[in-house]
Amino acid sequence: MNLLLPILAVLIGFGISYFLYEKFVIINFLLAFSGSFLLSVTVLEFLPGIYNSGVESIGVFILGGILLQIMLEYMSGGAEHGHLHISKENTNFPWVLFISLCIHAFLEGVPIHGNNHLLYAVIIHKVPIAIIISSFLFNTNLSKAKVVFFLLIFGIMTPFGSFVQANTTLLDNIGIYLNAIVIGIFLHVSTTILFESSKDHKFNIYKFGIIVLGIFLALIL
Repeated sequence: MNLLLPILAVLIGFGISYFLYEKFVIINFLLAFSGSFLLSVTVLEFLPGIYNSGVESIGVFILGGILLQIMLEYMSGGAEHGHLHISKENTNFPWVLFISLCIHAFLEGVPIHGNNHLLYAVIIHKVPIAIIISSFLFNTNLSKAKVVFFLLIFGIMTPFGSFVQANTTLLDNIGIYLNAIVIGIFLHVSTTILFESSKDHKFNIYKFGIIVLGIFLALIL
């Protein structure tokens, strides 16, 4: 399940983008829901578990994760939280965007092995992001082959991170520190989504309700 569901989330996002995106007017609501659910699962389960590990200075690595995500967003143009700010006219393969998103996707896959709630949060986060990335790429001058390659590798990276963590010893000595870094990434991404989910930062009762729903579901799961 850890290997298949993240790929399925990207495929769902791709399908929505390819067939329905022009009519899919609730993308911001999906983003708000995914952001609130991801933040809630991180704060309620992931964060306490890291601090209960007894590793000293673990907070430094959480802060490092926030800084890493800021750097990745400079590379990706903010795609991880639903924004893309690169030229649509470029026919060259967007390697910087590709590498940034693959690093982000691989890291978020590392802690989801054996943590179903975190797995659900990552999947819910991936669907609207995949919609936005897919719709953007299909509206550029990139060939369809390049777009499919981009989405295929992006979809595989999260389960690949989970596979490496579960089936190899490569991350045994640094797993706890990678988890702390991922917490920092999740905190930055989820809060950015919530802060940017309302146009002109005006209160929107519908989006507020969606955010509350995401928190509520995280509490009862």
